[in-house]
Formats: sequence, structure tokens, C-alpha cells
Amino acid sequence: MLKRDKLRTFFRVFKYMKSYLGYFIFGMTMLALSSIMMMVFLFVAGEMANAANGESRFDLSVSQFGWVFLVLLVAQGLFSYLRVVSMAVVSENGMADLRKALFNKIATLGIPYFESVRIGELTSRMTNDIEKLQSVFSVTIAEFFRQIITLIIGIGVLAWLAPQLSLIMLISVPVIVLIALFFGRYIRKLSKERQEKIAGANTIAEEVLQNFQIVKSFTNEYFESLRYGKSISEVVTISIRFAKWRGLFFMFIITLLFGGIFFVLWQGAMMVETGEMKLGDLFSFIMYTGMIGGAIAGLGSLTTELISAVGATDRVFELMDQESEVQIDASNHTNTRFEGHVVFQHVSFSYPSRPDVKVLESIDLDIKPGQTIALVGPSGAGKSTITSLLLNFYKYDSGNIKVDNIDLNNIPLNDLRKNIAIVPQDISLFAGTIRENILYGRASASEEDIINAAEKANALEFINSFPDGLDTIVGERGVKVSGGQRQRLAIARAILRDPSILILDEATSSLDAESEKLVQNALNTLMKGRTAIVIAHRLSTIRNADKIYVLEKGKIKESGTHEELMENPDGSYNHLARLQLETEN
Repeated sequence: MLKRDKLRTFFRVFKYMKSYLGYFIFGMTMLALSSIMMMVFLFVAGEMANAANGESRFDLSVSQFGWVFLVLLVAQGLFSYLRVVSMAVVSENGMADLRKALFNKIATLGIPYFESVRIGELTSRMTNDIEKLQSVFSVTIAEFFRQIITLIIGIGVLAWLAPQLSLIMLISVPVIVLIALFFGRYIRKLSKERQEKIAGANTIAEEVLQNFQIVKSFTNEYFESLRYGKSISEVVTISIRFAKWRGLFFMFIITLLFGGIFFVLWQGAMMVETGEMKLGDLFSFIMYTGMIGGAIAGLGSLTTELISAVGATDRVFELMDQESEVQIDASNHTNTRFEGHVVFQHVSFSYPSRPDVKVLESIDLDIKPGQTIALVGPSGAGKSTITSLLLNFYKYDSGNIKVDNIDLNNIPLNDLRKNIAIVPQDISLFAGTIRENILYGRASASEEDIINAAEKANALEFINSFPDGLDTIVGERGVKVSGGQRQRLAIARAILRDPSILILDEATSSLDAESEKLVQNALNTLMKGRTAIVIAHRLSTIRNADKIYVLEKGKIKESGTHEELMENPDGSYNHLARLQLETEN
């Protein structure tokens, strides 16, 4: 049996149908009318047989019954059409609202959540699980109620036509219901396992597609084929087991169902033979019994689908119940402009997934408005973590971070992040046009603003060299433009954003000398008048920083200007500088 909390979760879906309640009620009314028309049709068919035998309850000839059939068929067809359209309006719009709500929820979740799940799981919930719910609301629920109506009307008519035969036929119903409950419980478990296996296979496929350049460069097509093949084989194994149990379920139902029908037929034939029952009534009784048997079998199948949908609902609302870090609301976006005074006071931090490992320990920084500071040190020293804390991607363990003398935790996230722009080493561009990618910095910008930003980023020349200019498609993740061009587009995006605080995370480390010069000039333009935090391995790019902080194992080992740090022959910075000089020579 389904637990009460699972059912409560399932009924939460109806919240998204509320706006379309009128269509839902109309659709269910049409469903009831079309079902009634079908049951009346069966009764009239029996009465026509009685009329042919001279025993009809109504004063109608066989030819007149033909017109009755025509009216019933037209009415039944019209009601069915209106039901399908109405339920489609409900399911399509309701699931569209749920999809949008789920996407908005995912968009507002924090970085730690994305680090705890695989992207394939999230896309599976947005596609497979909601597709399953859409099928339930467009078809399954309507069919479920149709079978219920068929059962109620059918049993009522049978009890009126032949009480004794009805009793015999109904003895099998409780047995079938009990079997349906037993099988349904196990089938739901298998269905959930199957969905999880499919999600796992989707995750592997997405990882390969997202990193296809790495797969190609390492010639790991065969390895990925084996990995995906193994995952699909697991899907097949669980699916076949799922099919076997469903087949076993149908086997029991059909055996009981047809056994009961044939027994009723035999009894009815004997009653007609003795004159206890009219031939037309037996004809109607047989058709009603078939309809009821089909309804019972259908209810078993539909019940498993509904149970499976409950599992899908559970997965969707498990995600919907995650805590959002921001709300998607236009009213939350303000034009608050920061001066850019950033202070870290004794800040310590460990990642939630590794609470026993200190990534930062007692970090102190004081960055005045308009200053440029640099963070240097070996990989894993905590440089990027400092910028992640400033963006409030994570909550620090102890200490305090202030921006313009306001505690970071008291600043609305939208206000904070609208004042910060980041130019990372690995630039992510969307698959649209150059214009759309630059506009991502500020969607309300004018054409003049876009061109101005591109010019300041030293990007306008190469943009104009493309036949489509700003309307050039950059491709998935920007694969149709070079690394230096991607960097300059990212800088143009940051210029358009006009941030008060700028983060440059290894922004030139992967470029050739010519591209680096162009990008560095664009960065110098971008940094003017802004607080800038530069993360760099190439010390040549940070010589002019107002202050350089050297990090090792999450601690600040030394700080000062380039000249001050070079004066200490035993210092970490001096050692790094000598190593780079030797490497370059």
C-alpha cells in the first residue's frame, strides 16, 4: 500500500493544475458522459436482440434501434473528443508550470547542492519524471476514472438484469484487488530502480557529450562505450525483471478474469434454455461482463502506472523542497552600487563535503576601493576559494567578511553578485550569438553599449571580421571562437556589467603571447577604477598590483608589493619568481 506521505506528495502536483480547474472539471464531465454513452450502447444492443426475438422492453423496431445507435455513437465520439482536448489543456499547461517551477528551483539552488548531485540526475527529473507525470494526467487518471465509472454502472446494470449471475461474477473481484495490491507494491519498487538506472545512463551520456574533446583527445571512445554499455545493460536487466513481474500480474488477472467470464456464460446459457432469462439480456450481460473484466484488468495496469507516478512525484518534489539561496523575482533586483571595500577578518573555511580539511585558516585581507590585489601560491592553496566566499557561494566557518563595512551575510545575494564580475581561465559561453553572450553581462544594455564594451575589450576588430558580426554563432561552450577571442568576449561581458568588484582567475594563463597582450590590455581597461582581485601563476601579470598575498596550505605566508616581497631572499614569493625565471629561460 502507498504510505500517506507519498500520497500527500503526489497530490501536491494538483497545485499546478489549479489554474485549469475549469478545464479539468469539464474534461471529467465529458469523460463520465462518454462512459455512460458506451454503457447505454451495450444495453441498447441487448434490447435490439430482444426486439429481433419479439421480447423488447421498448416499442421500437430493429431498424429504429439503428438510429438510436447512430445518435449514441455521435454523442460518444463528441464527448470523447472534448474530453481529450480538455485534459490535454490541463496536463500540458499544468506540467509546463511544473517544469518552469522545477527549472526555477534548480536555478536558485546554491553551489554546494550542485556539487552533491550529478547533472544527469537533475535532467532526468526535468525530463523523464515530468514526462511520466504528464502521461498520468493526460491519459492515466482519465482512464482510471473511466474504468471506475464502467465498474459502477456495469455492476449496477448486471445486478438489475441478473442478480444470480452478478453474484457469481463479483466473487472474483476481491481476489483480483488483493493480487493487484501485492503486485503493485513490488512493481513500484522495480519502477523506481529502473528510473534510477536510466538516470545513471543519462548522466554518463551527458558527461561524455559535455567533455567530448577530452574523450577524443585521450581516444577513450572505447572506454566510454563500455561504461555506457554496462549502464544500459543494467537498465535492460531491471526492465526485463520489471516486465516479468508485470507479465505475471497480467497472467493471474487474465486467468481469473476469463475463467469467471466463461463460467458466467455457461450459467447464463442454461438460464436462457430454461426461460429464466431473455436472450438479449444474456447478450447485454456478456458484453457488460467483458467491459467489467476489462475495467478490472485495466485498473490493475493503471494502478501500477499511478504508483510509478507517485515515485516520480517523490523525486521531483524532493528537489522542489531544497532550500533556495535566492528568489527569482524582478523586484529583488536593485541598482545598489558598492564602493568595493572588501575585508576578510580571521576567516576560516572547510568545504561541506570535507569538513575535516581546513581549506582556509585565519585569512585577513583589507582591500580598499579601487585597489588591485593579487593572490599567488601553488594549486590547492585556497586562492579560488577566497573569491568563492566573497561571492557567497559557501558559508564560511568562522571569522567575518565585509563589503563596504556591511556583513556579507546581511547583503542580499542579488545586490552582492550584481556588483561583482568574474573573468575565469576557462571561459563558458552560451551556444547563441556573440551579441547574446556579451548581453549576458547586462540584458538591458543598448546596441551602443555592446559595441562600446566590445571595443574596450579589444574584441570589436575580430567580431567585425566575421560575416555576421555580433550575430555570429559561437557554438556550444564557444567552440567556434579561439581561446583569446573567448577571453575578450568574457571581458566585454564584464565591462558591460560595470562591476565595482572584479575577479580575474588565471584570465591569461592559457593564451599565446599575442593573445595575452591583447587580453591584458583589455583587462587593464576593465580594472580601472574598480576593486580587483587577481589570481595568477604568472607573476609577470601582477607586478603592478597594489598588494600581493602569497598563500600556502590555506594560510597567508607573506604579503606586500612585488618589490617588497622580492627583497626577502628566503620568501615564498621570491622562490616562485626565481623558479618562473628559470623556466622561461
